[in-house]
Amino acid sequence: MTITISDIATTVSRYLDTYPAEKAGLEPLLLALGAGGDSILSRAGLPGHVTCSAAVLDGRGGVLMVKHRVLDMWLIPGGHIEPADDSLLSAALRELDEETGVSWEDIVELPDADAIPVDIDVHPIPANPAKSEQDHWHADFRYIIKARRPDTITIQAEEVSSYNWLLPSLLHHRRLTAKIAPVAAT
Repeated sequence: MTITISDIATTVSRYLDTYPAEKAGLEPLLLALGAGGDSILSRAGLPGHVTCSAAVLDGRGGVLMVKHRVLDMWLIPGGHIEPADDSLLSAALRELDEETGVSWEDIVELPDADAIPVDIDVHPIPANPAKSEQDHWHADFRYIIKARRPDTITIQAEEVSSYNWLLPSLLHHRRLTAKIAPVAAT
C-alpha cells in the first residue's frame, strides 16, 4: 500500500491539532493539499513535495546527524517518499537505513504506526542543475526514533559525506531542538 494524499492530509490535521500555532508555517503544504492532485507525492512535484526524516536519539542524549553532500549541511537522515512506502513513518525508517545503515533492528523504541511526526517543516530547496531540479520546497515530516548507538554507521556515500552524534542544542533548527531535547534527556 502506497502513501496517499489522504494519509498526508490526515497526518497534517492531527499534527495541527497538537501544534495549532504552526499552521502558518505549513501554508505551502496546506495550499497544495487544498488544490488536489498528487504532485506532492513525487520528487518531481512542483512547487514542492513531501519528504520524511528520522531524528534518531541514542541513550546518551545524542542526535544522529549526516552531512548532506548536495546541500552541504548537517541534517537528520531523511529523504523523498517512494511508491513502495506504506506510511510516512516507514519512509523515514527506509531513508534512515539507506543513508546510515541504522535498520529497524537497531531501534529500541519505535513510534506507533499511526504516530504523528514530532515536527513538520516546510523549507526551500535550491535548484540542482545536475539533477535538472528547479528550486522548490520540501514539507519534511520528522519522527523521533530511539535507537541503540550503533558502533558503526554505514553512510550512503552518494548523498552523505559524514555523520556525527550531536547534542540537541547544537541542531540548527530551533523548533525541532525544543521538541527533541526533552525526549533526548530521558
